[in-house]
Amino acid sequence: MSFIGDYICKLDQKGRFILPAGFRKHLSTEDTRLVVKRDIYENCLVIYSEKEWNRQVETIREKINPYNKDHARFLRTFYRSASEITIDGNGRILLPKRLLEQVGIEKSIVLIGVDDKIEVWSEDTYENGSCGEQEFEDLASSILGGTE
Repeated sequence: MSFIGDYICKLDQKGRFILPAGFRKHLSTEDTRLVVKRDIYENCLVIYSEKEWNRQVETIREKINPYNKDHARFLRTFYRSASEITIDGNGRILLPKRLLEQVGIEKSIVLIGVDDKIEVWSEDTYENGSCGEQEFEDLASSILGGTE
């Protein structure tokens, strides 16, 4: 399963949006429970399927000592920015108001499929922070290019 593409969606007054069919097809019929959290590095939200969330949590558990003060602080911050969400019978997702406020999302969002997760951006933030063609070429060369 790999989420790809981007979609512009409108939030209704309650903070709900319809999950695009392009993303729903990558979720099984049992995947009605999802997890949304604030991204660690960017000013956006990230949505995980329950299966992927459990994989992420297992990776963290393997590296964390809960009796280490810094590790405990990381865990507290990591989990406090997360919420369980569901897909209703109409394919809608309700995003928690507190998370929307944290990343400055009001009415229009951009959903971006990034492999095993869906990023949720304010349309303005996404448009202003998008990587230009030259910058993307430079990143691709730096990350994927071999030494000559």
